[in-house]
Amino acid sequence: MSSLSLNLKPLSIPTFICENPNIKTFIFQRNIPPPCKSHCQTERGHQFDVGDTFFRSESATARDLGVLSAALYRNTTGSLRVLDAMCGCGIRSLRYLAEADADFVVANDANENTREIILGNLSRVASGSGEGKRWEVNHLPATRLLAECYLRKDYFDLIDVDSFGSGSSYLRVALDAVKLGGLLYITSTDGLSSGGHRPQQSLAAYGAYVRPLPYSNEIGLRMLIGGAVREASVLGYHVVPLFSYYSYHGPVFRVLLQVKRGKSLSSRYYSFISYCNRCGNTRAFSWNELGEISCPCSTNVKRSLVVSGPLWTGPLHNAPHLTEMMSLADQWGWFGDGEGKNLEKLLKQMIDESDPKLPVGYLNADEIASRAKLNLPPLSVIMNSLHEGGYAVSRSHIAPNAIKTDCPMVECVKIVKHLQQTAEMSSCH
Repeated sequence: MSSLSLNLKPLSIPTFICENPNIKTFIFQRNIPPPCKSHCQTERGHQFDVGDTFFRSESATARDLGVLSAALYRNTTGSLRVLDAMCGCGIRSLRYLAEADADFVVANDANENTREIILGNLSRVASGSGEGKRWEVNHLPATRLLAECYLRKDYFDLIDVDSFGSGSSYLRVALDAVKLGGLLYITSTDGLSSGGHRPQQSLAAYGAYVRPLPYSNEIGLRMLIGGAVREASVLGYHVVPLFSYYSYHGPVFRVLLQVKRGKSLSSRYYSFISYCNRCGNTRAFSWNELGEISCPCSTNVKRSLVVSGPLWTGPLHNAPHLTEMMSLADQWGWFGDGEGKNLEKLLKQMIDESDPKLPVGYLNADEIASRAKLNLPPLSVIMNSLHEGGYAVSRSHIAPNAIKTDCPMVECVKIVKHLQQTAEMSSCH
């Protein structure tokens, strides 16, 4: 029995029109969008309607970071044109207009059914006209819109691509459409690839073969930056990460990059990462060292080492930029409430993570405890001991129970054991 492939189209909805009582006429209207339900939200004092659009209130922090950076850019350059490639209900576009004082914002979402919601939300800011036009709403696939902007030489100061999945397919066209010196705010929600569970997928999307590592969520950020580094290099540019933000819901990986003219003169920060299962040590290897990958603890590299890459192995953040973001957020009064305290804590942690001495990855408290075979003292106590030993150390904004440090795992375990012995001796006395 052969199978039939049916091409079914949406049913037409008949509408009865009675202009003449003696004549009955039916017209057919296809694909009439259903009316959106109203779901009102408030964010940073802005009331808006999310309707039936996909919206995450947990992503407010990522929007805070984007708005702060956009405002700093405008303060420096004197102008700000924003393309919000996947705007959803339009709250990001609204905040770029109202808070970052953007001169012009393109709010784009491929779903035409969101139009009334977006228009209603953006109507809180006067649209203007002619050269004074402040915003417009489009409904094109993001890649098509970005490509058309490039072909028209209509470049933007900030392009925000809040995509779902890997997001790698938007990198090239977004780099084409952003101004040199401008900002590119990119996204990935591909936690399976960053966790090393789909190495062929990460290779296809980002050119990086990623295997399971104990700091997979940091790898997610480095994989995303590495993909942008590769695409920018093809176009003759290089990118500089201003901040990298991980949020557990999703998960969501967001990175703000500044796009600059000229290829990077060095591949120093685009390299490979090794993790030793035997001793817990992490190390970055350059392309020239690929044939020399090893760990001092073992000669059996095949059994002990896990290698991923190429990935971004440089700093995740730019400390001066984050310091300016903190100053502006404080000036705007964002640090007063509970939500503000979380943002202040996040920015401080990111600044600490910007220490150039800190290597790739972090040490998870559970792994330290397992290797030391004891219950750990508070992380603050361990960090103080590491500082006293001359090591660089900070908390990780990615994992609340982890620390970033240039102290090898083996030495960290020794320090923890010494702290335990000291505490036991003190209790005896």
